[in-house]
Amino acid sequence: MITTHPFDDDKLREECGVFGVAGAEDAAAMVALGLHALQHRGQEAAGITCRNNGQLYSHRALGPVAGNFDSQEVMGKLQGDYACGHVRYSTTGAGTLRNIQPLEADLASGGFAVAHNGNISNALRLREELVRNGSIFQSTSDTEVIIHLVAMSKYRTLLDKFIDALRQVEGAYSLICMTSEGMIACRDPLGIRPLVMGRLGDAYIFASETVALDLVGAEYERSVEPGELIVVSNGELRSHRPFGSGKARPCIFEHVYFSRPDSIVDGNSVYSVRKEIGAQLAIENPVDADYVIPVPDSGTPAALGYSEKSGMPFELGIIRSHYVGRTFIQPGDGVRHLGVKLKHNANKPLVNGKKIVLVDDSIVRGTTSLKIVQMMREAGAAEVHMRIASPPTMHSCFYGVNTPEREKLLAAMKSVEQMCEYIQADSLAFISIDGLYRAVGEETRQDIQPQYCDACFTGAYPTPLTDQDGKGHTDQLSLLNEQVGSKDKPVLTEQVG
Repeated sequence: MITTHPFDDDKLREECGVFGVAGAEDAAAMVALGLHALQHRGQEAAGITCRNNGQLYSHRALGPVAGNFDSQEVMGKLQGDYACGHVRYSTTGAGTLRNIQPLEADLASGGFAVAHNGNISNALRLREELVRNGSIFQSTSDTEVIIHLVAMSKYRTLLDKFIDALRQVEGAYSLICMTSEGMIACRDPLGIRPLVMGRLGDAYIFASETVALDLVGAEYERSVEPGELIVVSNGELRSHRPFGSGKARPCIFEHVYFSRPDSIVDGNSVYSVRKEIGAQLAIENPVDADYVIPVPDSGTPAALGYSEKSGMPFELGIIRSHYVGRTFIQPGDGVRHLGVKLKHNANKPLVNGKKIVLVDDSIVRGTTSLKIVQMMREAGAAEVHMRIASPPTMHSCFYGVNTPEREKLLAAMKSVEQMCEYIQADSLAFISIDGLYRAVGEETRQDIQPQYCDACFTGAYPTPLTDQDGKGHTDQLSLLNEQVGSKDKPVLTEQVG
């Protein structure tokens, strides 16, 4: 049968990636290149929507960008100077063609398309209300809720309708929207999901990560601010802040795993932060061993940092094959255990007889860690110590990261000692939450209002979780209004977008 590779099963799934070009010739071709750079954020599906003479044209396909957006037949239909795209790993909604983004609809004001990175945590409740009021949904994606809220809004302009819609949603979102008049890019008021802006000549570029700007030759300008809404039309950029101002809570796991190491997140080099995480890990959890070995590829920068701080040599004790896709064929139970070696294999001459420190980014279910420890034992390792470059993952994420239910998270069910016994390591240790914050440049984590969203480690969710807790809707903006006072309460702009 065909099954997901066992190493892929034990990772927090990348959310999604978005990329937009406003005001450049062959915008769709540029979007396709940008999506290549964001492919690590989702390999399940990809889509591009472009604007040509006020009309929207789209192409969506299951699978990666390559093979779907490299033919003249496809790209010849995507002409225009404005375009946005999306790579998807499904966090809500099945992985079917109708859920591939950008989602598009014809509104009274014209065509409207949305590419969304994040998750609307009250989408089910909103969907039920919309259906009762006559809305007919075409997908199972939470993103479609935004389109219906825009369509149902009583405000006059499209921009005001859009702001009205966003005031009703909870959770996390970075959005790039195409309209018949231009492009809208925005982040949720807490900035949980990333979104950056760059320039390429007279064009404005928006992307989930700076690495996508690099690929198309755009100059990074800044992050889209939490709660900021940017409208680009006729070559003019306007910035609106209709949601007031409050304390940002960007996802700290972008630094640990999601973002590419060559990206800049929140002003910090992801690669440098991951090396510093490894250094903090070595300070907090030293061990006497011969080698520091990364679990490739996500554990490599942290392992380098651990090696430098501890003085132990860095070695490649696990060799990864880069020619294995996300799925493989298992002919039968007799060779099922061999599947793990399709992607990772022990460097036996190096490992044999040695005490080793394995550095990985996280432990989710624990199945990967168990297989890797067993692999090192079979290769002759004398001792196997595991060091993890994040705190224990004890809570599910509801902001665009596909995590298992809490009872399937190893750290939620077992103590560190029990986890160590489960993965059959000689020792197991995680970086502390304060150590992680020090690695990203903070002195310590602020308990009352943390600087980042770290809910997967602490359970401190920054927004209500209506669909999960059943406690009813609480506008996440009310949390911000309490902080900033009535003078900064959200108002609609009434400006035409």
